[in-house]
Amino acid sequence: MLQIMRRFRWTWVGLLFNDDAYGHDAARIFQSDLVQSGLGCLAYVEVVPWDGDPAELQRIVTVMKASTARVVFEIVYGIHMVKLMEELVYYLEKINFTTSIGDHVTFNENGDALPIYDVINWVWLPDGSAKVNNVGVFKKSASGDEELILDEDRIFWSFESKKPPRSVCSESCSPGSRVARRKGEPVCCFDCITCSEGTITNDTDSTECISCQEDFWSSPQCDHCVPKSIEFLSYHEALGISLTIISLLGTLISAIVLGIFIYHRSTPMVRANNSELSFLLLLSLKLCFLCSLLFIGRPRLWTCQLRHAAFGISFVLCVSCILVKTLVVLAVFKASKPGGADIMKWFGTMQQRGTVLALTAIQAIICIAWLVSSSPTTHKNKKYHRNKIVFECAVGSTVGFAVLLGYIGLLSLLSFLLAFMARNLPDNFNEAKLITFSMLIFCAVWIAFIPAYISSPGKYADVVEVFAILASSFGILVALFGPKCYIILLKPERNTKKSIMGRDATKT
Repeated sequence: MLQIMRRFRWTWVGLLFNDDAYGHDAARIFQSDLVQSGLGCLAYVEVVPWDGDPAELQRIVTVMKASTARVVFEIVYGIHMVKLMEELVYYLEKINFTTSIGDHVTFNENGDALPIYDVINWVWLPDGSAKVNNVGVFKKSASGDEELILDEDRIFWSFESKKPPRSVCSESCSPGSRVARRKGEPVCCFDCITCSEGTITNDTDSTECISCQEDFWSSPQCDHCVPKSIEFLSYHEALGISLTIISLLGTLISAIVLGIFIYHRSTPMVRANNSELSFLLLLSLKLCFLCSLLFIGRPRLWTCQLRHAAFGISFVLCVSCILVKTLVVLAVFKASKPGGADIMKWFGTMQQRGTVLALTAIQAIICIAWLVSSSPTTHKNKKYHRNKIVFECAVGSTVGFAVLLGYIGLLSLLSFLLAFMARNLPDNFNEAKLITFSMLIFCAVWIAFIPAYISSPGKYADVVEVFAILASSFGILVALFGPKCYIILLKPERNTKKSIMGRDATKT
């Protein structure tokens, strides 16, 4: 019977046997062998009464109808054999013979006849009668080998498909799911539970799901592990492309404005606003726009180390120029007062250059100390997403990053306060108003940057920083140079010394 179950892949069967010693022994042996083989389970086990009690037979029929098993094994035979005397066992072990119907009978070492079973097939005829076909035989040799011979072409299956029935309690669990035993039911009855994210099974009827390795994740079907997707601010995505275009556009505008100022360097508008500092400021703005490109693309060690250093030095150069411009405005106003003529000797061209260089050098020293002590490095961040690896730049020293930003903030705040103090000076010194407005934009952007940067996960922290760089750079470019370019290009009649020194030009 086990051979037949294996042959047709039946795992869920019923068992009927006679209520006699042979039936009970055969059933016990079959159940024991079935458990050891692991081929399947018994849906029910029923004893057929010898007296043919109709009520008991009806109960058995009811059990069979209610079961999901479509195959039933029966051990229902009459006992016609008698035991030979115990002293004949020795001789029976060496005896073998062939019966009149052709069956070859042999005995084992215990004197038991080795089993020979015919496999029969009941065929129900149209007139209601039954016909029995012999469709195979099962034999067991003295060495323990078992042989099942079946002529499947002679087997009649009473189903529409005319094929062997499928008799299982639960269908096999496919790869990507695991077996969950049903409490209180045979082991052949189970549920299939889909593996959770990050775990897989690649075999049928697996009892547990296996976790993928650290840098891998489960496929959508949970039947194999795939490398985790990598996330960073890329040049190939819409957000990266947009920021790149804006950065290059800011660089181009800065270059155009620089070209305009150089071309019109001899005009009163350019000369009155400290042309050398204006040129240096426009150059620093170009660097500010370009440094934002270091935050886009897959992080590398050199880009991680360079991005914040380039950002910090470029912005300090920019703010230093604005700070010196503001100091010059105040110095010129003081020099116009009685007794203030000597003050301008402290704000000559060399002093202006030296101040910008010194302020920028301090930021360079901060960056060098940061890079030497605890340099930024590439980092695989796996805490934001379970199925993604976020490539980012770890700042290394948080203190170093804070000092870099703090120094920029200090210079910006100082520039804003000095420009705010000078905003009500006579109109011929009204560049302080433009500086006040530009520094107000700059400070507002970077104050908003800090909480946004801290709360932004993964690549969006880089997006926030790039946005802050571009917004503050555009704020300075438009606020400081927009009105001047307007007069230089569209109102050239106002680009005269008389107009600039007069009150009318500044009020418009």
